[in-house]
Amino acid sequence: MPKIIVMTSGKGGVGKTTTSASFAAGLAMKGHKTVVVDFDVGLRNLDLVMGCERRVVFDFINVINGEAKLHQALIKDKRLDNLYILPTSQTRDKDALTKDGVARVLETLKQDFDYIICDSPAGIEKGAYMALYFADEAVVVTNPEVSSVRDSDRILGILASKSRRAEMNLDPVREHLLLTRYDADRVRQGEMLAVDDVLEILAIPLMGVIPEDEAVLRASNVGVPVIMDERSGPAQAYADAVGRFLGETIEHRFLIPERKGFFQRLLGRPA
Repeated sequence: MPKIIVMTSGKGGVGKTTTSASFAAGLAMKGHKTVVVDFDVGLRNLDLVMGCERRVVFDFINVINGEAKLHQALIKDKRLDNLYILPTSQTRDKDALTKDGVARVLETLKQDFDYIICDSPAGIEKGAYMALYFADEAVVVTNPEVSSVRDSDRILGILASKSRRAEMNLDPVREHLLLTRYDADRVRQGEMLAVDDVLEILAIPLMGVIPEDEAVLRASNVGVPVIMDERSGPAQAYADAVGRFLGETIEHRFLIPERKGFFQRLLGRPA
């Protein structure tokens, strides 16, 4: 059965688009037909990260408004046969995303794809709400810092109360935590939240920990999902996260025994 997965967070700059690109590519590499949809109307960075910005002719909003057919807007990835991108508009505003229009597009995509990845904008405005409203599962992307975790907690509240599943009294949206930009040295120095701190605050299952690494920036600059840079730590971490999402038992290879973190020191808790 097709699944709609939203990549979400409250705070900007945590790596949602990077995660959307790598997670979608990882699913495609596992043999699943996958499409990643850009909900960040007005900014549109997904096509840059995916390396297909020169191939955008029609977009998500054109399809919603009936100005183009869905097959005209979909872009097939040149590297992976099972991967497609639906870019969004750089010139419209987020009011162009209507609930009925988004629902029509997603229902059509469900006829052809195993997984539909929704790359949400930051915050809780209309684009972010539309991205999470239809979700079957949510990957909450957060950095190990207090403001990022607090904003992610707010998103969990919205998923629990304002998603379509909540409104229709269906099974709740299945939630996963992906911790990005993790730096073990800074955790040991008490400058960054430890993984256990974040898990204690958000109380959702940990799907993956992505280490801070220059490979992420390099991959974005050349338009390649970092998961395809197989020698890098982030690529291995994203591949592991995809495997866990699909039900595989994979040890968290980038976790180390942590000394007292910032949150523990703040509350005077023992390490």
